[in-house]
Amino acid sequence: MNIHEYQGKEVLRKFGVATLKGKIAKTPEEAVKVAQELGGKVWVVKAQIHAGGRGKGGGVKVAKSIDEVRDHAKKILGMTLVTHQTGPEGKVVNQVLIEEGCEIAKEYYVATLVDRHSGRVTMMASSEGGMDIEEVAHKTPEKIHTRTIDPVSGLMPFQARQLAFAIGVPAELIGKATQFFVGLYNAFVACDCSMAEINPLVMTKQGALLALDAKMNFDSNALFRHPDILEYRDLTEENPAEIEASEYDLAFIKLDGEIGCLVNGAGLAMSTLDIIKLHGKEPANFLDVGGGANKENVTAAFKIILKDPNVKAILVNIFGGIMKCDIIAEGVIAAAKEIGLKVPLVVRLEGTNVDLGKKMLKESGLNITPASDLEDAAKKVVAAVKGA
Repeated sequence: MNIHEYQGKEVLRKFGVATLKGKIAKTPEEAVKVAQELGGKVWVVKAQIHAGGRGKGGGVKVAKSIDEVRDHAKKILGMTLVTHQTGPEGKVVNQVLIEEGCEIAKEYYVATLVDRHSGRVTMMASSEGGMDIEEVAHKTPEKIHTRTIDPVSGLMPFQARQLAFAIGVPAELIGKATQFFVGLYNAFVACDCSMAEINPLVMTKQGALLALDAKMNFDSNALFRHPDILEYRDLTEENPAEIEASEYDLAFIKLDGEIGCLVNGAGLAMSTLDIIKLHGKEPANFLDVGGGANKENVTAAFKIILKDPNVKAILVNIFGGIMKCDIIAEGVIAAAKEIGLKVPLVVRLEGTNVDLGKKMLKESGLNITPASDLEDAAKKVVAAVKGA
Protein backbone atom coordinates (compact mmCIF):
# COMPACT_ATOMS: atom_id res chain seq x y z
CA MET A 1 0.00 0.00 0.00
CA ASN A 2 1.22 3.49 -0.87
CA ILE A 3 0.57 6.66 1.10
CA HIS A 4 0.98 10.37 0.41
CA GLU A 5 4.02 12.45 1.24
CA TYR A 6 2.33 14.31 4.10
CA GLN A 7 1.21 11.00 5.62
CA GLY A 8 4.72 9.57 5.31
CA LYS A 9 6.10 12.55 7.17
CA GLU A 10 3.54 12.05 9.95
CA VAL A 11 4.81 8.48 10.34
CA LEU A 12 8.49 9.48 10.25
CA ARG A 13 8.13 12.21 12.86
CA LYS A 14 7.04 9.55 15.36
CA PHE A 15 10.50 8.00 14.97
CA GLY A 16 12.50 11.20 15.37
CA VAL A 17 12.97 11.98 11.67
CA ALA A 18 13.01 15.75 11.20
CA THR A 19 10.62 17.35 8.69
CA LEU A 20 9.30 20.81 7.88
CA LYS A 21 5.95 22.05 9.16
CA GLY A 22 3.06 21.72 6.75
CA LYS A 23 -0.61 20.96 6.35
CA ILE A 24 -2.92 19.59 3.70
CA ALA A 25 -5.36 21.75 1.69
CA LYS A 26 -8.13 20.81 -0.74
CA THR A 27 -9.08 24.29 -1.97
CA PRO A 28 -7.12 27.47 -2.78
CA GLU A 29 -8.77 29.16 0.21
CA GLU A 30 -7.60 26.40 2.53
CA ALA A 31 -4.10 26.70 1.04
CA VAL A 32 -4.03 30.41 1.87
CA LYS A 33 -5.23 29.77 5.41
CA VAL A 34 -2.53 27.14 5.98
CA ALA A 35 0.19 29.46 4.65
CA GLN A 36 -0.97 32.22 6.98
CA GLU A 37 -0.94 29.82 9.94
CA LEU A 38 2.58 28.67 9.11
CA GLY A 39 3.87 32.22 8.79
CA GLY A 40 7.12 33.15 7.10
CA LYS A 41 7.83 34.56 3.66
CA VAL A 42 8.24 31.43 1.52
CA TRP A 43 6.00 28.38 1.14
CA VAL A 44 5.97 25.33 -1.12
CA VAL A 45 2.77 24.07 -2.75
CA LYS A 46 3.09 20.33 -3.44
CA ALA A 47 0.66 18.05 -5.29
CA GLN A 48 -0.23 14.93 -3.31
CA ILE A 49 -0.44 11.87 -5.55
CA HIS A 50 0.99 8.36 -5.27
CA ALA A 51 3.83 8.95 -7.73
CA GLY A 52 7.27 10.47 -7.90
CA GLY A 53 8.58 13.08 -10.33
CA ARG A 54 5.98 15.64 -9.28
CA GLY A 55 8.39 18.55 -9.56
CA LYS A 56 9.24 17.85 -13.19
CA GLY A 57 5.54 17.48 -13.98
CA GLY A 58 4.68 20.90 -12.57
CA GLY A 59 3.23 19.62 -9.31
CA VAL A 60 5.64 21.41 -6.93
CA LYS A 61 5.80 25.21 -6.86
CA VAL A 62 7.56 27.73 -4.60
CA ALA A 63 5.45 30.70 -3.48
CA LYS A 64 6.94 33.94 -2.18
CA SER A 65 3.64 35.60 -1.35
CA ILE A 66 0.16 34.64 -0.18
CA ASP A 67 -1.18 35.52 -3.63
CA GLU A 68 1.28 33.07 -5.20
CA VAL A 69 0.15 30.36 -2.77
CA ARG A 70 -3.42 30.91 -3.96
CA ASP A 71 -2.44 30.97 -7.65
CA HIS A 72 -0.29 27.82 -7.44
CA ALA A 73 -3.01 25.96 -5.52
CA LYS A 74 -5.58 26.93 -8.17
CA LYS A 75 -3.36 25.60 -10.96
CA ILE A 76 -2.33 22.37 -9.23
CA LEU A 77 -5.65 21.32 -7.67
CA GLY A 78 -7.72 19.45 -10.23
CA MET A 79 -4.88 19.16 -12.74
CA THR A 80 -3.99 15.82 -14.30
CA LEU A 81 -0.36 15.44 -13.29
CA VAL A 82 1.73 13.31 -15.63
CA THR A 83 5.10 12.00 -14.41
CA HIS A 84 7.39 9.12 -15.33
CA GLN A 85 5.67 7.06 -12.63
CA THR A 86 2.01 7.81 -13.44
CA GLY A 87 2.13 6.73 -17.06
CA PRO A 88 0.72 8.87 -19.90
CA GLU A 89 -2.77 8.87 -18.37
CA GLY A 90 -1.53 10.79 -15.31
CA LYS A 91 -3.30 11.28 -11.98
CA VAL A 92 -5.77 13.94 -10.88
CA VAL A 93 -4.58 16.08 -7.95
CA ASN A 94 -7.21 16.32 -5.21
CA GLN A 95 -5.11 17.87 -2.45
CA VAL A 96 -1.91 19.83 -1.95
CA LEU A 97 0.57 20.05 0.88
CA ILE A 98 1.39 23.60 1.94
CA GLU A 99 4.79 23.53 3.61
CA GLU A 100 7.10 26.14 5.04
CA GLY A 101 10.16 26.99 2.98
CA CYS A 102 13.80 26.49 3.93
CA GLU A 103 17.22 27.58 2.72
CA ILE A 104 18.78 24.53 1.10
CA ALA A 105 22.55 24.21 1.14
CA LYS A 106 22.83 20.62 -0.14
CA GLU A 107 20.53 17.78 -1.27
CA TYR A 108 21.17 14.11 -0.47
CA TYR A 109 19.28 10.87 -1.07
CA VAL A 110 18.56 8.05 1.38
CA ALA A 111 16.23 5.05 1.22
CA THR A 112 15.60 1.82 3.07
CA LEU A 113 14.26 -1.17 1.18
CA VAL A 114 14.20 -4.95 1.00
CA ASP A 115 17.13 -6.29 -1.02
CA ARG A 116 16.01 -9.58 -2.54
CA HIS A 117 19.58 -10.47 -3.50
CA SER A 118 20.85 -10.48 0.08
CA GLY A 119 17.48 -11.33 1.63
CA ARG A 120 17.89 -8.45 4.06
CA VAL A 121 16.95 -4.84 4.55
CA THR A 122 19.39 -2.44 2.90
CA MET A 123 19.94 1.27 3.34
CA MET A 124 21.23 3.18 0.35
CA ALA A 125 22.35 6.80 0.20
CA SER A 126 23.86 9.23 -2.27
CA SER A 127 25.36 12.70 -2.32
CA GLU A 128 23.30 13.38 -5.46
CA GLY A 129 19.77 13.82 -4.14
CA GLY A 130 16.97 15.51 -6.01
CA MET A 131 14.85 14.96 -9.08
CA ASP A 132 17.49 13.13 -11.15
CA ILE A 133 18.41 10.28 -8.80
CA GLU A 134 17.44 7.73 -11.47
CA GLU A 135 20.03 9.25 -13.80
CA VAL A 136 22.63 9.06 -11.03
CA ALA A 137 21.94 5.36 -10.52
CA HIS A 138 22.17 4.73 -14.26
CA LYS A 139 25.19 6.85 -15.20
CA THR A 140 27.26 7.03 -11.99
CA PRO A 141 26.33 4.02 -9.83
CA GLU A 142 29.52 4.51 -7.79
CA LYS A 143 27.78 7.48 -6.15
CA ILE A 144 25.18 5.14 -4.63
CA HIS A 145 26.41 3.75 -1.29
CA THR A 146 24.71 0.83 0.48
CA ARG A 147 24.80 -0.98 3.81
CA THR A 148 23.18 -4.38 4.35
CA ILE A 149 21.52 -4.56 7.77
CA ASP A 150 21.56 -7.56 10.07
CA PRO A 151 17.96 -8.27 11.14
CA VAL A 152 19.05 -9.13 14.68
CA SER A 153 21.17 -6.08 15.48
CA GLY A 154 19.36 -3.63 13.20
CA LEU A 155 21.09 -0.60 11.71
CA MET A 156 24.17 -0.05 13.82
CA PRO A 157 25.30 3.53 14.52
CA PHE A 158 28.67 2.86 12.88
CA GLN A 159 26.90 1.84 9.65
CA ALA A 160 24.86 5.05 9.70
CA ARG A 161 28.04 7.08 10.28
CA GLN A 162 29.77 5.28 7.40
CA LEU A 163 26.93 6.20 5.06
CA ALA A 164 26.93 9.80 6.25
CA PHE A 165 30.68 10.15 5.63
CA ALA A 166 30.39 8.36 2.28
CA ILE A 167 27.87 10.87 0.93
CA GLY A 168 29.80 13.88 2.19
CA VAL A 169 27.79 15.05 5.20
CA PRO A 170 29.93 17.65 7.04
CA ALA A 171 31.70 16.30 10.11
CA GLU A 172 29.75 18.55 12.50
CA LEU A 173 26.45 17.06 11.23
CA ILE A 174 27.43 13.38 11.34
CA GLY A 175 25.62 12.93 14.66
CA LYS A 176 22.40 14.38 13.24
CA ALA A 177 22.71 12.23 10.11
CA THR A 178 23.23 9.11 12.23
CA GLN A 179 20.11 9.89 14.24
CA PHE A 180 18.18 10.55 11.01
CA PHE A 181 19.24 7.25 9.38
CA VAL A 182 18.51 5.19 12.50
CA GLY A 183 15.09 6.81 12.80
CA LEU A 184 14.32 6.02 9.15
CA TYR A 185 15.33 2.38 9.64
CA ASN A 186 13.30 2.06 12.84
CA ALA A 187 10.22 3.41 11.06
CA PHE A 188 10.78 0.97 8.18
CA VAL A 189 10.91 -2.07 10.45
CA ALA A 190 8.26 -1.06 12.96
CA CYS A 191 5.71 -0.25 10.24
CA ASP A 192 6.43 -3.27 8.00
CA CYS A 193 7.47 -1.10 5.06
CA SER A 194 8.60 -2.40 1.72
CA MET A 195 10.32 0.93 0.99
CA ALA A 196 10.95 4.23 2.76
CA GLU A 197 12.61 6.85 0.56
CA ILE A 198 13.71 10.40 1.37
CA ASN A 199 14.51 12.37 -1.78
CA PRO A 200 15.80 14.83 -1.08
CA LEU A 201 17.25 14.77 2.40
CA VAL A 202 18.39 18.37 2.68
CA MET A 203 21.03 20.16 4.68
CA THR A 204 19.90 23.71 5.34
CA LYS A 205 22.14 26.74 5.59
CA GLN A 206 21.33 26.76 9.30
CA GLY A 207 22.80 23.26 9.72
CA ALA A 208 19.62 21.19 9.98
CA LEU A 209 19.00 17.85 8.23
CA LEU A 210 15.39 17.51 7.05
CA ALA A 211 13.25 15.11 5.05
CA LEU A 212 12.04 17.43 2.30
CA ASP A 213 10.04 14.60 0.74
CA ALA A 214 8.90 11.18 1.95
CA LYS A 215 7.76 8.18 -0.04
CA MET A 216 6.64 5.12 1.94
CA ASN A 217 5.23 1.81 0.74
CA PHE A 218 3.90 -0.86 3.10
CA ASP A 219 3.62 -4.63 2.88
CA SER A 220 -0.12 -5.16 2.38
CA ASN A 221 0.09 -8.58 4.03
CA ALA A 222 1.14 -6.93 7.29
CA LEU A 223 -1.46 -4.16 7.42
CA PHE A 224 -3.62 -6.14 9.85
CA ARG A 225 -0.97 -5.20 12.43
CA HIS A 226 -1.22 -1.49 11.60
CA PRO A 227 -4.81 -0.20 11.65
CA ASP A 228 -3.45 3.33 12.07
CA ILE A 229 -1.54 3.08 8.79
CA LEU A 230 -4.45 1.39 7.01
CA GLU A 231 -6.46 4.55 7.75
CA TYR A 232 -4.08 6.40 5.40
CA ARG A 233 -5.33 4.40 2.41
CA ASP A 234 -6.58 6.73 -0.34
CA LEU A 235 -8.97 4.84 -2.59
CA THR A 236 -9.04 7.68 -5.12
CA GLU A 237 -5.41 6.84 -5.94
CA GLU A 238 -6.12 3.17 -6.66
CA ASN A 239 -7.57 1.38 -9.66
CA PRO A 240 -11.31 0.77 -9.06
CA ALA A 241 -10.99 -2.84 -10.24
CA GLU A 242 -8.17 -3.46 -7.76
CA ILE A 243 -10.28 -2.00 -4.95
CA GLU A 244 -13.20 -4.26 -5.84
CA ALA A 245 -10.89 -7.28 -6.05
CA SER A 246 -9.56 -6.63 -2.54
CA GLU A 247 -13.12 -6.86 -1.20
CA TYR A 248 -13.22 -10.49 -2.39
CA ASP A 249 -9.65 -11.30 -1.26
CA LEU A 250 -8.48 -11.46 -4.86
CA ALA A 251 -4.95 -10.38 -5.78
CA PHE A 252 -5.54 -8.27 -8.89
CA ILE A 253 -3.32 -5.93 -10.89
CA LYS A 254 -4.52 -4.19 -14.04
CA LEU A 255 -2.29 -4.56 -17.10
CA ASP A 256 -2.55 -3.27 -20.68
CA GLY A 257 -3.15 -6.40 -22.77
CA GLU A 258 -6.13 -8.20 -24.31
CA ILE A 259 -6.20 -11.56 -22.53
CA GLY A 260 -7.85 -11.71 -19.14
CA CYS A 261 -6.29 -14.21 -16.73
CA LEU A 262 -7.84 -16.07 -13.81
CA VAL A 263 -5.29 -18.24 -12.03
CA ASN A 264 -4.70 -19.70 -8.57
CA GLY A 265 -1.27 -19.13 -7.06
CA ALA A 266 1.09 -16.22 -7.67
CA GLY A 267 3.82 -18.34 -9.27
CA LEU A 268 1.41 -20.01 -11.68
CA ALA A 269 -0.13 -16.62 -12.45
CA MET A 270 3.29 -15.18 -13.36
CA SER A 271 4.01 -18.22 -15.56
CA THR A 272 0.67 -17.72 -17.27
CA LEU A 273 1.50 -14.09 -18.06
CA ASP A 274 4.90 -15.13 -19.39
CA ILE A 275 3.59 -17.84 -21.70
CA ILE A 276 0.91 -15.53 -23.13
CA LYS A 277 3.64 -13.02 -23.99
CA LEU A 278 5.81 -15.84 -25.38
CA HIS A 279 3.08 -16.66 -27.88
CA GLY A 280 2.71 -13.09 -29.06
CA LYS A 281 -0.02 -11.43 -27.01
CA GLU A 282 -0.24 -9.34 -23.83
CA PRO A 283 -2.10 -10.21 -20.59
CA ALA A 284 -4.81 -7.79 -19.45
CA ASN A 285 -4.31 -8.49 -15.77
CA PHE A 286 -2.70 -10.47 -13.00
CA LEU A 287 -5.43 -12.19 -10.98
CA ASP A 288 -4.75 -14.78 -8.28
CA VAL A 289 -7.94 -16.21 -6.74
CA GLY A 290 -5.88 -17.94 -4.04
CA GLY A 291 -6.34 -21.38 -2.54
CA GLY A 292 -9.59 -20.80 -0.66
CA ALA A 293 -11.78 -19.23 -3.34
CA ASN A 294 -15.43 -20.22 -3.66
CA LYS A 295 -18.05 -19.84 -6.34
CA GLU A 296 -18.75 -16.22 -5.32
CA ASN A 297 -15.05 -15.28 -5.52
CA VAL A 298 -14.69 -16.81 -8.97
CA THR A 299 -17.84 -15.09 -10.22
CA ALA A 300 -16.56 -11.76 -8.88
CA ALA A 301 -13.21 -12.37 -10.58
CA PHE A 302 -14.92 -12.85 -13.95
CA LYS A 303 -16.93 -9.67 -13.53
CA ILE A 304 -13.81 -7.68 -12.67
CA ILE A 305 -11.93 -9.02 -15.68
CA LEU A 306 -14.79 -8.24 -18.07
CA LYS A 307 -15.09 -4.65 -16.88
CA ASP A 308 -11.94 -4.03 -18.89
CA PRO A 309 -13.10 -3.13 -22.43
CA ASN A 310 -9.74 -4.26 -23.84
CA VAL A 311 -10.32 -7.91 -22.88
CA LYS A 312 -10.96 -10.01 -25.99
CA ALA A 313 -10.54 -13.47 -24.42
CA ILE A 314 -10.14 -15.08 -21.00
CA LEU A 315 -7.77 -17.81 -19.90
CA VAL A 316 -8.59 -19.76 -16.74
CA ASN A 317 -5.57 -21.71 -15.52
CA ILE A 318 -6.11 -23.73 -12.34
CA PHE A 319 -3.95 -26.27 -10.57
CA GLY A 320 -6.19 -27.78 -7.92
CA GLY A 321 -4.42 -28.48 -4.67
CA ILE A 322 -6.29 -26.77 -1.87
CA MET A 323 -8.48 -25.26 -4.56
CA LYS A 324 -10.65 -27.99 -6.11
CA CYS A 325 -11.25 -28.01 -9.85
CA ASP A 326 -14.99 -28.63 -9.50
CA ILE A 327 -15.34 -25.46 -7.38
CA ILE A 328 -13.60 -23.47 -10.12
CA ALA A 329 -15.79 -25.11 -12.76
CA GLU A 330 -18.90 -24.22 -10.77
CA GLY A 331 -17.77 -20.61 -10.53
CA VAL A 332 -16.87 -20.42 -14.21
CA ILE A 333 -20.28 -21.78 -15.24
CA ALA A 334 -22.16 -19.48 -12.84
CA ALA A 335 -20.23 -16.44 -13.98
CA ALA A 336 -20.61 -17.21 -17.68
CA LYS A 337 -24.38 -17.63 -17.31
CA GLU A 338 -24.85 -14.60 -15.08
CA ILE A 339 -22.74 -12.24 -17.14
CA GLY A 340 -23.67 -13.59 -20.56
CA LEU A 341 -20.07 -14.22 -21.59
CA LYS A 342 -19.40 -12.93 -25.10
CA VAL A 343 -15.62 -13.37 -25.39
CA PRO A 344 -13.77 -16.65 -26.01
CA LEU A 345 -13.02 -18.63 -22.84
CA VAL A 346 -10.19 -21.15 -22.59
CA VAL A 347 -9.98 -23.30 -19.47
CA ARG A 348 -7.11 -25.46 -18.31
CA LEU A 349 -7.76 -27.54 -15.19
CA GLU A 350 -5.40 -29.90 -13.39
CA GLY A 351 -5.29 -31.41 -9.91
CA THR A 352 -7.92 -32.26 -7.31
CA ASN A 353 -11.29 -33.30 -8.79
CA VAL A 354 -10.07 -32.45 -12.29
CA ASP A 355 -12.24 -35.07 -14.04
CA LEU A 356 -15.35 -33.81 -12.28
CA GLY A 357 -14.47 -30.20 -13.14
CA LYS A 358 -13.95 -31.01 -16.83
CA LYS A 359 -17.20 -32.98 -16.90
CA MET A 360 -19.11 -30.04 -15.43
CA LEU A 361 -17.69 -27.66 -18.03
CA LYS A 362 -18.43 -30.05 -20.91
CA GLU A 363 -22.03 -30.57 -19.83
CA SER A 364 -22.69 -26.88 -19.13
CA GLY A 365 -23.69 -26.18 -22.72
CA LEU A 366 -21.44 -23.11 -22.73
CA ASN A 367 -18.92 -22.21 -25.40
CA ILE A 368 -15.81 -23.16 -23.41
CA THR A 369 -12.59 -24.33 -25.03
CA PRO A 370 -10.76 -26.93 -22.92
CA ALA A 371 -6.94 -27.11 -22.87
CA SER A 372 -4.79 -30.10 -22.02
CA ASP A 373 -1.86 -28.14 -20.53
CA LEU A 374 -0.55 -24.61 -20.13
CA GLU A 375 1.17 -24.54 -23.52
CA ASP A 376 -2.01 -25.71 -25.22
CA ALA A 377 -4.06 -23.14 -23.28
CA ALA A 378 -1.79 -20.27 -24.29
CA LYS A 379 -1.86 -21.24 -27.96
CA LYS A 380 -5.65 -21.53 -27.97
CA VAL A 381 -6.36 -18.26 -26.20
CA VAL A 382 -3.88 -16.34 -28.39
CA ALA A 383 -5.46 -17.89 -31.49
CA ALA A 384 -8.90 -16.88 -30.21
CA VAL A 385 -7.79 -13.25 -29.83
CA LYS A 386 -6.19 -13.18 -33.28
CA GLY A 387 -9.34 -14.70 -34.73
CA ALA A 388 -11.48 -12.06 -33.05
